[in-house]
Amino acid sequence: MKNILFVLFASAFLNMSSCKNAEAEFVGIQGFIFSSTYSVIYESSKKITPDELKQNIEKILHEFSASLSSYDSTSLLSRINRNEDLKVDAYIEEIYKNSVMISEMSGGLFDITVGPLVRAWGFGPDGRRNFDEQKLDSLLNLVGMDKVKLVDGKVVKSNPNIVLEFNAIAKGFSVDVVARYLNKLGIKNYLIEIGGELRVRGTKNGNLWRVGIDKPEDSNFMKGMAGLQAIVSITDKAMATSGDYRRFYVEDGVKYSHTIDPRTGYPVRNRLLSVTTLADECGIADGIATVCMVLGHEKAIEFINSHPEYSAFMIYSGDNGEFETWMSESLKEYVVEDTF
Repeated sequence: MKNILFVLFASAFLNMSSCKNAEAEFVGIQGFIFSSTYSVIYESSKKITPDELKQNIEKILHEFSASLSSYDSTSLLSRINRNEDLKVDAYIEEIYKNSVMISEMSGGLFDITVGPLVRAWGFGPDGRRNFDEQKLDSLLNLVGMDKVKLVDGKVVKSNPNIVLEFNAIAKGFSVDVVARYLNKLGIKNYLIEIGGELRVRGTKNGNLWRVGIDKPEDSNFMKGMAGLQAIVSITDKAMATSGDYRRFYVEDGVKYSHTIDPRTGYPVRNRLLSVTTLADECGIADGIATVCMVLGHEKAIEFINSHPEYSAFMIYSGDNGEFETWMSESLKEYVVEDTF
């Protein structure tokens, strides 16, 4: 599953400080959270100052992390994983239910019990690889959505060694949480981006929000326009990306991706390099992107086509090793590819 680190560089092509025009004033705030960055661009509101908004957003995100972070040993999730007798909070309850929905939709390819495998392969909180093929069967015995249930507000595991891991959906879900806060304030035009996952509402003075999708290159950091594969124009949508080009390691000439196939227990290896999915909610888009990475590009295309409520832009390795792309029919009029 996707680690809390992320793989998409979102470019809104806007000045991140206040910018005035004849129609409306948009304000940009940014900060650091979840070992990454966040940014919010929104139409100025008389209800709250930018400093107050920034403080409130960071308070919300810290509360979110205190609930769901697998990197914080004091978080509610970490304590539940240690089998402390605790009830889940609203965050865990919602993300659990969404995870079950995505798992059922994907035939079990999205699995929040994959935590022991993530850690064994070196993508967990301690970053240490201790995978041993002789222990694979015992690890796989801890994996499976049928091995965990939510009963009367408590997580019930079939084995106390089961570890829940929400990192393949949590970053996107955090975007949704901030979006709900802005909606509550009555802000109707905004872009929220946290670690590359994002959600937009409305427009910027009537113009769709323009967001960049990275080329899936291992060294593609902060290259600006030159590092973009495509630009997509969107409104009232959430967008998330998963890929194998930012979170991986190479050992004995073999590249190991952070996305784990719950069926085999191994990191996925296929020709799909990056998939960007769009949905109404960012947490759902986040999870669907992970499903696509596990499937590989051909089966992922079939999956997306069978679920028209989602759309996707995929980058995969062609027969000659060059980047090739595929996108949902519904996206074609909103995407500009590699012409900048």
